[in-house]
Amino acid sequence: MFAVISATILERYALAKEAGFKAVETGFPFGHTLEQVKMAKESSGVEQILINLKTGDVNKGELGVTAQPGKENEFKENLQVTIDYAKAVGAKKIHIMAGKLEKVTSSNWETYEDNLKFAADVLKQVNLLGVIEPINQHSVPKYFLSDYERAVDIIKRIDSAHVKLQLDIFHLQHICGDLSYNIKKLMPYVGHVQIAQVPNRNEPDTPGEINYKYILEQLETNGYTDWIGLEYKPVGNSKDGLKWINNFGYSL
Repeated sequence: MFAVISATILERYALAKEAGFKAVETGFPFGHTLEQVKMAKESSGVEQILINLKTGDVNKGELGVTAQPGKENEFKENLQVTIDYAKAVGAKKIHIMAGKLEKVTSSNWETYEDNLKFAADVLKQVNLLGVIEPINQHSVPKYFLSDYERAVDIIKRIDSAHVKLQLDIFHLQHICGDLSYNIKKLMPYVGHVQIAQVPNRNEPDTPGEINYKYILEQLETNGYTDWIGLEYKPVGNSKDGLKWINNFGYSL
């Protein structure tokens, strides 16, 4: 999956195809109509795997209201709009972002879980998967969900095939480390995987803390056979930076 930061979201579909990708994932396409996004996706010929939940004004740091009491109706509206876009582009997964909070109380956790239960029921009706992602506090200070154990506990309690874990190895390394053990432990709950090097979130073959040749093997060994999102910031030219894929023995 592929994104070019300097291009608009509509242009990225064609650029991904040009680079050789068969599939993409995107954030919510703010500022673009459903028909515009659908046309751009279909014209490119790529498959769409995942779309982020509509979150509010990202320029103001708004990353969702899933954990905010009193905003349940806004969450439900955002979920339905995102489902409409997901169906239009054929995406089967929705990343349900939790939001940022200045202070976390028990009511935030109750609201978060209640909203996810609601989402599980709605997503079951349309056969879509919702994924929740712990995000480290270095990259996104005050993001609500930054605990893998708590995320898994919620997933277990909801007990739905339509709510699973989004496992970004970049965040896993920042939050937990011990990657081999944690990949194995978390894999039964995983619905989507993303990768980036630590600490600078660049290509997997750039200098950093993670041996991605080994980690990609571990993902496969532990049963993950679905798409892997490349949620990284290219060091230089996006297309040139993709050479790591062939160097690792894979192909687009």
